[in-house]
Formats: sequence, C-alpha cells, structure tokens
Amino acid sequence: MDDDRTPDDPKTPRDFASLRALIVSRRALLPKRLVQVAEFAVDHPQEIAFGRVADIASQAGVQPSTLVRFAQTLGYSGFTDLQAVFQAHARQRWPDYRQRLEMLGDTDGGDQAGPASPVSRLHGFVHAAQISVQHLEQTIDHGALDQAVALLAGARIVYLVGMRRVYPVALYLLYALQRLGIRCELLDNAGGLGARQVELLEAGDVMLSITFTPYAPETLEISSAASRRGVRIVGITDSPFSPLTPLSEIWLEVAETDHAGFRSLSATFALATTLAVSIAERRGVT
Repeated sequence: MDDDRTPDDPKTPRDFASLRALIVSRRALLPKRLVQVAEFAVDHPQEIAFGRVADIASQAGVQPSTLVRFAQTLGYSGFTDLQAVFQAHARQRWPDYRQRLEMLGDTDGGDQAGPASPVSRLHGFVHAAQISVQHLEQTIDHGALDQAVALLAGARIVYLVGMRRVYPVALYLLYALQRLGIRCELLDNAGGLGARQVELLEAGDVMLSITFTPYAPETLEISSAASRRGVRIVGITDSPFSPLTPLSEIWLEVAETDHAGFRSLSATFALATTLAVSIAERRGVT
C-alpha cells in the first residue's frame, strides 16, 4: 500500500467507488478519531457531499480540523478536495436526493397541528420504500451478488440468521426457499440455544446472516460461532464497517431509508426474493 502519497497525487481517487474502497482498506490503520470520520463518510455520503464542515464534524462527533486531517491522510489537499468526489457522485447518481427527502418531511403535515393523517403517512412510507429500492438497484455489487448466489446454491443446507427487525426477512427466506425445494433451516436462538444450533452445522453448509445497525448481538454471536467452525457466511448488512462484514466470505450492502423514525425493509425483501429465486434457478429447480 502506498502510504507516502502527497496531496494532489494522481493516484488519489477521483471517483467515489475507488475512494470508498480506499477508506475501507485504510480503516485498520487510522487513529480512533479518523475511524469515526471514515465510518460516517461511508454511511452518510450525502451529508459529506453537501454538508457544511462544522455540521459534518458535529454529526461525526469530531472537530472540524479532524475532517481536514482525514482528507490529507487519504492524499487530498484538504477537505474541500475530498468533498468534491462525494459531490460528483451524488449529482451523478442521486440528482434529486435531498429534494426527495424533503418531500418525505412535507408529508407529515407541515406546520399543521396534530399528527399526520394516515394518507400522508402512507405517502411518506411509500416514498421511503421507493428510495430504498432504487438505491439498492443502483449500488448493488453485481459481482458480490453473483458470488453469493453461487455459494448459497452450492450449499448442502442454507442456514438463516436474522433477529429483531430483520426476523421477518429471515422467516420469508425460510418460506421461499423451502417452497422452491431448497434445504434450509432457521437459526432463531430459541431458548438461547443459538450456540447449540450452530453445532449442528456440517461441512458444506452455508449461513446467510442479516443484521443492520444497531446490529443484533444474537446474530453476531451465532455468526461468529459459525465462522470459528469454518462455516462459510454470506452477510446482508448496511455498511462495510458492520461487525458482520469481517465474518462474511461475501457480503451485500443494503441501506434502507427511514421515514418518521421507521426504516423500510423494502429493499431487503427485494434482495431476499432475488436470492431465493436465483438460488433455485442456479440449482435448476423447476
């Protein structure tokens, strides 16, 4: 790794994909405060693109000078130089992103007294779901998706793990895969027996684990136990800094938009359906 790059080095990434890969690869080498900025930058690219330095620093929990140091550590002349990469990416992929988020706020009834009407709530949740699904479609790693399907299709048994908010997704996958003739089991940690359930896994089994921030500890514990047993894991999570990513041989990123404090699962269900159908097709199930 070239750690001697200087500001304006031609090797400094000028596209978001390369910049994001650089941030992720450097994470383990960064001091604590710069790790905070790295995680915030990857998880909130729109805020980095269009926010003011003081506001971004406040949201990331650091001093404004830390943002400058972070940019220079990556080889940029300053934070504005780094921010330009985020801005170019945002304008290219999401030209009306902020306006659409503002539309979500508008559905809450504006300055009117009292709670929003059910119709306006529905409008807001539908828009949040649309944004989530469109974002997944535009950002999914095609290579990782194909590798995940191949790995799961070749499994002796697919074991599913998803707790708390994403439990319905794991349960749906259990239903869909079984209906498609794919052997699968749900590790639900019933009775706190998750670790015992992992002991049933054998060579050739693959685990599909799903968890989003704040990351269900039960999912991480079961996934970690499976990883120690040499089980191959496909992860579905919301950030390269998720504690599930280092446990996963392959991981797929899903970022769900929230409305009124509630996050959609629309994109996650779309991905789950894609995996179930693609696994069956890869196996030649009719």
